[in-house]
Amino acid sequence: MHTIFVHLANEEPFVAEVETLPSPTDNAIFCLNPRKRDGKDLHYVLPEVQQIIIPWWRINFIEVMPSGEEEEIVAFYRD
Repeated sequence: MHTIFVHLANEEPFVAEVETLPSPTDNAIFCLNPRKRDGKDLHYVLPEVQQIIIPWWRINFIEVMPSGEEEEIVAFYRD
């Protein structure tokens, strides 16, 4: 499961989860638990809705949030 930050055209961005990251050939993305970044409900989605489908033409870009599973890269620099 991946957490994403979706930037829609003419709307505030929102946070959601996706099972798999979208591929370039997809026509839409399926988002689970859409919400504002502060956890509040989106004004254009009913409170009981748990999944939404958004067509690509509505999306400006998507940010993939880091998960706790990813390793932290430690780099050593020498002066």
